[in-house]
Amino acid sequence: MAAQTNDASKTLRVTYKKSAIGYKKDQKATIAALGFRKLGQTVEHPDTPVVRGMIRKVMHLVTVEEKA
Repeated sequence: MAAQTNDASKTLRVTYKKSAIGYKKDQKATIAALGFRKLGQTVEHPDTPVVRGMIRKVMHLVTVEEKA
């Protein structure tokens, strides 16, 4: 299995901006999997394809900033 050559120093700052009430269960589960508990909370995650996919799924509920 080939190792990924991703720059480990890249991180994403994700902020939970809009409530998931009224959205599907899978979107609520994605918000929880990203580590959000409260509206307005900001978390940092490594810039990986898995995290990017999770963010893409709930892009209408969060804002994203790239942090070098």
